[in-house]
Amino acid sequence: MTVAKSVLLFVLAALAEIGGAWLIWQGVREHRGAVWIGAGIVALGLYGFVATLQPSADFGRVLAAYGGVFVAGSLAWGMVVDGFRPDRWDVTGALICLLGVAVIMYAPRG
Repeated sequence: MTVAKSVLLFVLAALAEIGGAWLIWQGVREHRGAVWIGAGIVALGLYGFVATLQPSADFGRVLAAYGGVFVAGSLAWGMVVDGFRPDRWDVTGALICLLGVAVIMYAPRG
């Protein structure tokens, strides 16, 4: 159950952080305005809280592992929201990052 909870929290954190950054991008680069930027700021703040809910109490470990989730999640977001099509190297890199997440977070420790 702990691994499932951790994975769910990583997914929620990715949605909040990547979504928040995307909203700010839309507000600034696509000239959608202050409401989009404000929503992005709120989402980024929510990401900070979601990250604290991870079962592990090791801040560095959680944030290091989340980096791999962010890489894979960003590519997935681009595919779903912006029509981005990753090439085989994007996919390979994302899989390597997710393997790193698994090793950092879920490897047996003594």
